[in-house]
Formats: sequence, C-alpha cells, structure tokens
Amino acid sequence: MVETDNTVTVNQVRTWLEAVKDPEIPVISIADLGVLYDIKVDDNQVLVSILPTYSGCPAMDTMQEDIIQELKKHGLEKVQVAVINSPAWTTDRISEHGRQQLLAYGIAPPQDKKGQPIACPQCGSVNTQCISQFGSTACKALYRCEDCLEPFDYFKCHV
Repeated sequence: MVETDNTVTVNQVRTWLEAVKDPEIPVISIADLGVLYDIKVDDNQVLVSILPTYSGCPAMDTMQEDIIQELKKHGLEKVQVAVINSPAWTTDRISEHGRQQLLAYGIAPPQDKKGQPIACPQCGSVNTQCISQFGSTACKALYRCEDCLEPFDYFKCHV
C-alpha cells in the first residue's frame, strides 16, 4: 500500500500495471500487448493512456476498470484512464515476451514479414490454412493446421 506522504513514480505504476491482463487474452499484460501507452504521475495523481487494438474494441472498458482497480490496490485513489487513438496501435507494439506468451497460449503471434507462412502454435507446422478472417475476436483470424488438424487463432497484423 502506498502511503499518502510517499510520491509514486512512473516506474512503480508501470510495474504494478504488469498485473493487468488483456481480458480477451488473459496471459498477456496490457504492457506486453502494447496497449499501455503512457503514464503520468503528478502528486500521486495518475493518468494512464491506453491504445485500443482496433476501433471499437470491446475490451477497453474492462481494461480501464482493471487499471483503476489495480492501482487502488496500491493505495492510489486519484487515477484516470484515457483511451487515445493516436498514434494508432500496431502489432509492432507487442513485446517479444508478449509474442511468446501468445504462442504458449495457442495463438499464433503476428508475423514480422508480409507473406510469411503462419505456423501452427500446437505443432509448429507451416502447412496451415485460413478458415476465416474473423476469429474469436476481431483482431484475430481463424486458421487450421493441415498436419495436426487443430484450429487456432492468428493475431492479425496491424501496421
């Protein structure tokens, strides 16, 4: 718990926000997903800016609430969360650690190079086929591995 006479730092807030996960992909933090854009601290008042992965992302309300609740756990009462649209979020913002978390969770992370085959997160085969451009959420496409026959989500590139 942060006492009111202590000044909170941006780095402390950033560390605490590592606990806030994407509600649609609960293994990846908003920081590793690249949704966490900026943190400003002024006299224990905190402003957190987040970027939606796409316009109209339904997870943003939950993320805002989760951020506020997480920071309240650490004694911060004056917290604001702003959803900003500029700069636009891109998949380049996903950290390497976040990409590994997606893969371990069974979601193929976005490819670095256009035209690169999408590897199955279950068996690693690149003998895969897109079944639908729309997966479990709008930011993912549904694929199937032609070798192990498992369906999987692919986190679509947004650049």
